[in-house]
Amino acid sequence: MVPSVRDSSETSLQFRDFTRADIAAVHEYASDPLVTRWSTWGPNTLEQTAPFVEAAAEVIGEIRTGYSLAAVLNDNVIGSLAVWTKDFSNRNGELGYTFHRAHWGKGYATESVGELLRLGFNTLKLERIGAICHPDNMGSIRVLEKNGFTFEGRLRSHRAVRGTRRDSMLFSILREEYAHRGNVRGAS
Repeated sequence: MVPSVRDSSETSLQFRDFTRADIAAVHEYASDPLVTRWSTWGPNTLEQTAPFVEAAAEVIGEIRTGYSLAAVLNDNVIGSLAVWTKDFSNRNGELGYTFHRAHWGKGYATESVGELLRLGFNTLKLERIGAICHPDNMGSIRVLEKNGFTFEGRLRSHRAVRGTRRDSMLFSILREEYAHRGNVRGAS
């Protein structure tokens, strides 16, 4: 099991499990239309944010199929990140992340995706991790590319978001690609 708090080796960023005390901090960015404009959710009301944080704070048990973590800087929650097993038989996973806009462009999302890859490949033993983002979300595209993800294609009319069909960009990274970067323990 991963420690409840893990310090970043690059910055003063920490990664920890959510607690119910994080609801207000998460709601600050989850209610921001600029933060949620590329998401399939939001902007959230407090009544929508609270169940997300409460569910993320629940004890998952001894056999983890994913991680939903708070990104914490100077004791303040500045973002949410998750990696989960999407297809058990083929060991495929997916990841996602959202950050308060005051912390965009500072490398925290890039660093956080690196932590998700570490958990996904080293702890969950995934073989492939995918990510989907809006075609116009250039910041997220750059974060994925910096972490070694490969663009796989454009999914046309992939999702209905706030009543409008939209495309998605599909990215992935394979275990051997991650291992080639010297990051996987026990890679085959």
